[in-house]
Amino acid sequence: MTMRVAVIGGGWAGLACAVELARAEIPVEVFESARELGGRARVVEKDGWRVDNGQHILIGAYEQTLGLMRLLGLSPKRLQSSPFYLHIPGQLDLAAPALPAPFHLAAALFHAKGLAWSDCVAAARLLRSLKRCAFRLGEDYSVTALLQLTAQTEKLCRLIWEPLCLATLNTPAERASAQVFANVLRDSLASSASASELLLPRVDLTELLPTPASLYLLRRGHTVHFSTRIRSIRPEGERFWLDGAPGEALFSHVVIATAPWQVAALTAEFSELARLREQLGALSHEAITTVYLRYEPALRMPKPMIGLDGRFLQWVFDRGQLGGPEGLLAGVVSAADTKLPRQEAALRAHRDIEHLFADRGRHLPAPIWSQVITEKRAGFAATPGLSRPIALTPVRRLLLAGDYVASDYPATLEGAVRSGLNAAKTVMRGEGISPPPRYSIT
Repeated sequence: MTMRVAVIGGGWAGLACAVELARAEIPVEVFESARELGGRARVVEKDGWRVDNGQHILIGAYEQTLGLMRLLGLSPKRLQSSPFYLHIPGQLDLAAPALPAPFHLAAALFHAKGLAWSDCVAAARLLRSLKRCAFRLGEDYSVTALLQLTAQTEKLCRLIWEPLCLATLNTPAERASAQVFANVLRDSLASSASASELLLPRVDLTELLPTPASLYLLRRGHTVHFSTRIRSIRPEGERFWLDGAPGEALFSHVVIATAPWQVAALTAEFSELARLREQLGALSHEAITTVYLRYEPALRMPKPMIGLDGRFLQWVFDRGQLGGPEGLLAGVVSAADTKLPRQEAALRAHRDIEHLFADRGRHLPAPIWSQVITEKRAGFAATPGLSRPIALTPVRRLLLAGDYVASDYPATLEGAVRSGLNAAKTVMRGEGISPPPRYSIT
């Protein structure tokens, strides 16, 4: 069979899949329904401003994403790298020095401002407990239960573990999977110092990967369709016909790299996928709200990223320190309330920023511009024992890609990229094609 692969969805998973197929010289076409690539990690425009639809960060452990970026020729300057740190003004100042693991974390805890010796001992107890079981729990339960079982202090839970859980799993600790959280800790804080490095984007998310990926594909003769909505997939003998595809719409393989709730309509023609549609329909999702506030240019935060304790905003990013306009701040609320009016969200975020600068005796006027973006289904809720589908479906040569596909990771950029690469390799293995050599992240 002459291979011709359709990738439905131009997010990070779909583009990673398409690039990997292109590396193997397999003809591929990407179909994106929006005008911009990137899915739930892309740029949006309003009032002449270009901002991301959500504030994402990367860490050094994101090997597949970093390797893909290197392959696409992206400059390291597009990411601001720093050793792992947590800064909550007036409460916590923790920074990991450039030491081999596990000394980097031990030194960070020992020298942290705001932690007592009992906190350091408790943190070591949690990580030691996870290492003893090789980060594989006998059964899955909530992160809150894990913290209780390992006797974590109230301060550690409030200032470190619960905020990290919410930031990485986008699920509150009382409902979040301890196993998935253990996977995150295994590959970051409990790994090398480089794996836990914070990598903050200095360009918008579309420029960080989607645009370079589309250029890579186009320069090699592959096709990327914008504003092209595929309505359904229909079997045509051993091939697939895509309703909505321009030109020749028959393909040997199809990779569905859309959001999980879009799979049902695409696969309605396949009775054998009824169980998959039921499984995806059972997934619950969490929202993320990002509040952008533009202040006078002189406004500057003590660090590019800070945490807030007990406030509306959980994290605040100084976009002026990350290559953006001076005075532009991005506040993040994970597991957000989707019913909160935008105006109220902007007001509460401004009050948090006022509180942040109040200790310096500085009065803040109202922001000169604001934008509130809520992704109502930013990612699946990473709950204990969650059943996630694999890339292969009961229909031969019809595959799935997306951050919700079964893996160790929650709904992150790395999870999306890994799923895309895995889908591409699955296509190749099914046809007896050897995957191209792995690329290096260095």
